[in-house]
Amino acid sequence: MSDPTLQDDWITNTGTDHSGLVGVLDIGSNSIRLVVFEGDGRMPIPLFNEKALCGLGTGLQETGHLSEQGVRSAMENLERYFTIAKGMGVSEVSVLATAAVRDARNGGEFVSTVENRFGIRVTVLSGDEEARLSALGVISAFPEADGVVGDLGGGSLELVDVQNSKARRFETAPLGPLRLGELTRQNRDELVGRIDSALNSVLWLDSMADRDLFAVGGAWRSLARAHMELTDYPLAVIHHYAIGAEEAVRYLDEIVRMGRKDLRALDAVSKRRVEKFPVTALVLKRLIELGRARQVVFSSFGLREGCLYDRLPQGAQSRDPLLDSCMDIARKTSRFSPHPEVLERWIAPFFEDVPAAERRLIRAACILSDFAWGEHPSYRGEHAFIRVLRLPVVGINHADRVFLAYSILTRYTGGVEEEGTLRVRKLLSLRRRDLAYRVGLALRLALTLSGGATELLESARLDRERDMVGERGFVISMHGHQGGLAGDVVTRRIASLSEALGQEIRIDH
Repeated sequence: MSDPTLQDDWITNTGTDHSGLVGVLDIGSNSIRLVVFEGDGRMPIPLFNEKALCGLGTGLQETGHLSEQGVRSAMENLERYFTIAKGMGVSEVSVLATAAVRDARNGGEFVSTVENRFGIRVTVLSGDEEARLSALGVISAFPEADGVVGDLGGGSLELVDVQNSKARRFETAPLGPLRLGELTRQNRDELVGRIDSALNSVLWLDSMADRDLFAVGGAWRSLARAHMELTDYPLAVIHHYAIGAEEAVRYLDEIVRMGRKDLRALDAVSKRRVEKFPVTALVLKRLIELGRARQVVFSSFGLREGCLYDRLPQGAQSRDPLLDSCMDIARKTSRFSPHPEVLERWIAPFFEDVPAAERRLIRAACILSDFAWGEHPSYRGEHAFIRVLRLPVVGINHADRVFLAYSILTRYTGGVEEEGTLRVRKLLSLRRRDLAYRVGLALRLALTLSGGATELLESARLDRERDMVGERGFVISMHGHQGGLAGDVVTRRIASLSEALGQEIRIDH
């Protein structure tokens, strides 16, 4: 290995100091990817994300060595990535090498060449460590994850049993597409036998039964993208895309049987993945079947995000990734210093009986309630709706995204009947759509009443009104100088929310 001062030397020569930027460079069997993140907090934002399909592990099964062409391609792309990182002023880059490098007879030589040429330390991960970091990436994005993480790289499949935010058991199987080779009609039975043999050696695989399979890795994300294309799915967000086990098996069997011509016709499949696409589908299909998973859930978080999450103190790890992300966005985009806790407290009487999971979404809506104020007034609702649907946040499923988007759209426009909402409407039940509408109207009233300076709400108290029979509505108490907050626009907002709630809302001066 190289001199331990190498990385420090490299850091001191990165040019402009942007100490908040950190990078993770993943040298995989098939691809090399650099991601540069804005800080290493609970939800780091990727500022640069690029991969190169170098094919380091091509032919490794037959030769035992890294591909010569793959090594040349890797060196060329590493040169690019380190140059970019230095130009950005990245304060730290973690370079991680996985299956191909650790298994190849010339892997050590490759590592030494990289370290000496670029002055950066390379960490060659063991199978267990690779699995653990991949699992941590999923745990960071799915705090309530309960199931098995499957991370398919070019050279191996890492399997991890996760529960209660912990990675419990690890296993590495030699099932990467570069090892298995191309799937043909002639070798299908042989490949199924090899896959089944490797999976059946995982003694705890039956623990997946009736639990989720979290699918990680570029090849499997491409499968998700292709399924979206074939089903005309209305939201092009891979993270947290879920397919029930039976439907997934039928779809994957269809991919396994497709010819190259049909695969090339799919926009979701890159030309460089066509050859390996059926075998990646076969591995996922057999994993679902043998493990008897409940559904497959695709994750855009994996090894690289797990590497950053692993560095966080336990207190930071336990924070809610959705709420943390929304707060970061609000700090950068709101008109005034955001005080979402005041807004949430004020509208709470309208939503006393809402389940905890949806109260969390209401909290997120409160945080984001003023984030689109800088858009043109005629397009605020439309832009806010689209932005919320596509925000780079985790910790929510697709239905939750639509709920948040509907709430924020209503906050700006007073309604949800916009043309752009029609395609995603089917992802949300009618009950949740109605709740999102009421949340949006409540935010619209609160922000209109306070003019966006939400601290004023602390002096305009909202309470439930009750009589001998029971609840009969709500009262907003505004006395003294706060009585001046009432006006024609506020009256209209109250009327809209009152109609949606089916209960009276009155002002007590």
